[in-house]
Amino acid sequence: MRFPSLLRHRAPAAAALASLAFLAACNGNDVTAPPSSQAPAGTKATLALLETTDLHTNVLSYDYFKLAADNSLGFERVSTLIAQARAQYPNTLLLDNGDTIQGTALADYQALVNPVGCDQTLAIYKVMNAAKFDGGGIGNHEFNYGLPYLSQVTGNTFDVDGMPAQQKKCAGPAFPQVLANVISAKTNAPLFTPYTILTRTITATTPDGKTVSAPVKVGIIGFTPPAIMNWDKRWLDGKVYTTGLKEAAEKYIPEMRAKGADLIVAISHGGLDNSAYSPTMENGSWWLSTVPGIDAMLIGHSHQVFPDANSTVPQFNLPGVDKVKGTVNGVPTVMANYWGKHLGVIKLGLAFDGKTWSVDKSLTTVEARPIQNADKSYVAADPSVAAAIAAEHQATINYVKTPIGSTDYRMTSYFADVGDPGAIQIVNEAQADYVKSYVQANLPQYASLPVLSVSAPFKSGFGGGNDFTDVAPGALAINNAADLYLYPNTVYAVKVSGADVKNWLETAAKRFNRIDPTQATVQKLVSSFPGYNFDMFTSADLSYEIDVTQPVGSRIRNLTYKGAPIDPNGQFIVATNNYRASGGGNFPGLDGSKTIFASPDANRDVLIAFIKKRGAITRAADGAQRSWRFTKLASSVAHVQFASAPNRLADAAAAGLTGITQVAADDGSGKNLATYEIDLTQ
Repeated sequence: MRFPSLLRHRAPAAAALASLAFLAACNGNDVTAPPSSQAPAGTKATLALLETTDLHTNVLSYDYFKLAADNSLGFERVSTLIAQARAQYPNTLLLDNGDTIQGTALADYQALVNPVGCDQTLAIYKVMNAAKFDGGGIGNHEFNYGLPYLSQVTGNTFDVDGMPAQQKKCAGPAFPQVLANVISAKTNAPLFTPYTILTRTITATTPDGKTVSAPVKVGIIGFTPPAIMNWDKRWLDGKVYTTGLKEAAEKYIPEMRAKGADLIVAISHGGLDNSAYSPTMENGSWWLSTVPGIDAMLIGHSHQVFPDANSTVPQFNLPGVDKVKGTVNGVPTVMANYWGKHLGVIKLGLAFDGKTWSVDKSLTTVEARPIQNADKSYVAADPSVAAAIAAEHQATINYVKTPIGSTDYRMTSYFADVGDPGAIQIVNEAQADYVKSYVQANLPQYASLPVLSVSAPFKSGFGGGNDFTDVAPGALAINNAADLYLYPNTVYAVKVSGADVKNWLETAAKRFNRIDPTQATVQKLVSSFPGYNFDMFTSADLSYEIDVTQPVGSRIRNLTYKGAPIDPNGQFIVATNNYRASGGGNFPGLDGSKTIFASPDANRDVLIAFIKKRGAITRAADGAQRSWRFTKLASSVAHVQFASAPNRLADAAAAGLTGITQVAADDGSGKNLATYEIDLTQ
């Protein structure tokens, strides 16, 4: 890291305050603290930990796919909340949880299209520097563009195989980034600084009511999901390895305490899961909270709000989780949603015993503050944010407006969960075309095998009514391709059996809850299984049904290939992406061992090239091939309901879907979603 060693090796908190002359004030400004007398035992203070997480380069309240403002998100509005919190609390630390540098067209433009130079700072880091962040963690998506890029934009040098021994340090964030559980395979040393200890001067109150300045040492330690080794295997395999969150915490926390940390804050890019602990588990923050010595946790990754007294999210209703007070096994914990929709605030009550500070939990509160006001308006944007990245923003807009073709139909994912292939088929076609061409030219041993293709509706309403793919008829540009294919994955091809195809589909069918057609009750069709894992085929050769009345693992019926029951031993090539082929989503048998072609080309670029080659996209040729349907029920009295954007029935009709009605234009979630009902007897 670029931080002077004095930030990692401090005198104890009770030492003389003469050393404070070089310390930044706790609110992030550069004013040095005046000398003060030693704080006596019994002194009290508050320290507000402010969290951003999963910003995904949503710097502005802007949707580059739709080329329109979106006031429901954006760091420029969170920046206003940060200013308000700093005005409210005299002592603050501003920390980021990760998944920061990937996620929008702006991120892709700076990483892939017009890569930032060594002397340039990423747009997202530029505004975070201006906001005077105190520290940050590293999320899984930081690794999406590879280690050389990550090293460059974070201002680090990585001692890993495949990177030069002599590396130039480039511009990066002006705050420390910590990560304890990703290790160089070459050196067996952490890839990033595992932790750092921030010494800050805080305003405190003595037992006799006097206001004093006193030093506090806050250790921050970072963790990321070990599953990055599967998700970004092409970049990481053989170069780094991961350790479990508990193991890393148990190693470093005693070391941090020994170096004088009064408080320890875990920045854990993962949600909560209390199933049997594994060093490779994706969401290990529940188990992390059981490690002694952690005073607060900032969590993320799962794009949720915590605390939330009304949350029905399973991870926030686990034993040991207090969704009202915001604690996990007694540890104050916050998750600030995603895309700049919330600011997490943990107000720690602190008590000084004459030697060290500790947390007074009776004076500690936790909240996630939304950028949306109670009246549904949004807090004002901080104008300095847009001004700071005006050039990068405009360059991205110019890029995504590049024309690539046309479409005669509206390509949407509003009803992908119930069978509309309109925004999926074109992706599958592009992937299949690309893989077929490669196999014929380079893999003659597989040339006789049929090539299928699979993809998922990445935008399926998780983020609300605006979180759907929606490409209008007419001219197509690069922003439309990015709307159709959200992530910077690369095309992979796997060789699987007919039995593997069935298992693949059984896993995808976890998207649905089990329906009881004999119960005349409202039953939710869609489960919490992510839409980006709802893989679907759109091939004239492949046909299958999903029977939602059956339990998970037994739902795929009438699976046929070219009109005959699929041969469990038959061999197929399936075009997919690196995430799925390498184990993402935990699909049976997909662990990297079945990959026959690991393409260097992004799925989105393959899609763009395919559309350019075709020129004109039509519904008849590219948006009407349904490989799957729900099994038709003989009878049902159930009210089977699902959510989508309001007033979109015309899109369902245009896709040839029947038996769908809108029963409420507002489902009460506050996310601009409507409630629809589907008749499974049709």
